[in-house]
Amino acid sequence: MHRTPEVSRPAWLKALPGHGDGVRRSPVEIVANMASYVTRTPAADRSGLRGGWFGRWTDGVVVMRGDCVAFASHWQLHNCRVLTESGPLWVVLGDSTAQGLGAPSPESGYVGQVLAELHQRTGQRWRVLNLSTSGALIRDVLQYQLPRLPAAPELVTCGIGVNDILYTAPSRLFADLRALLAALPDQTVVLDLPVPGGLWGVLGWFSVPYVARINRAIHRAAGARGLPVAEISAHFRPPWGGKFASDYFHPSQAGYRDWTRALLAALPSAARWRDPLPAR
Repeated sequence: MHRTPEVSRPAWLKALPGHGDGVRRSPVEIVANMASYVTRTPAADRSGLRGGWFGRWTDGVVVMRGDCVAFASHWQLHNCRVLTESGPLWVVLGDSTAQGLGAPSPESGYVGQVLAELHQRTGQRWRVLNLSTSGALIRDVLQYQLPRLPAAPELVTCGIGVNDILYTAPSRLFADLRALLAALPDQTVVLDLPVPGGLWGVLGWFSVPYVARINRAIHRAAGARGLPVAEISAHFRPPWGGKFASDYFHPSQAGYRDWTRALLAALPSAARWRDPLPAR
């Protein structure tokens, strides 16, 4: 079984609690893991911190931490099986959202939802090779995921960049983004970034303009190459009720429905898209 190399992280980040087990997590998850230790202290019980919003959030992160491992194992086993089967192939590049983290099962994320639509719309037995990794950065897609891309898949999609916002300096982020968009196969469908909501809302004063800037760069570079863009930013929008998982960061199954609609809207312009079979 193929094991994905450790996602790029500096020494100081690897030293933080919750990162020493080799599981790939975003900076937000690492900070929340640290916070979960605080809410389990006697002082937190006395102050009421354990039972408040902060405690519920860290409890959600603990649940997500277990799902991160379980979902990764699911896709690793799935990928081994898929390569022995036949049918049109969709290759997914990306981070924890492509893993489906936040949904009740790996297949309930946008990858599973879109796969079901591909089956229904085309009448063909599509396969999905999910090369994504939770916590992945743009450069991890370049270094570890793209080299594993099989020859001539019918569809490639790539959704990456959210973790870079919280970790990578802007100059490095935009350089990595340009390199990625130049390296992706022709007709790859690129997902832009969601407009901040949920936990992001706390940082909205900073993150909204920055995300908008990144999305402009994605659309500009993708347009120059003729790559279709799935506009997550236009579909994953308020009202937010029920659209976030228990960590208030990852989409829920309902939130991933918005991502699914965005990706399906971009597919007709993708190469080798198959129209639905005529009714018999």
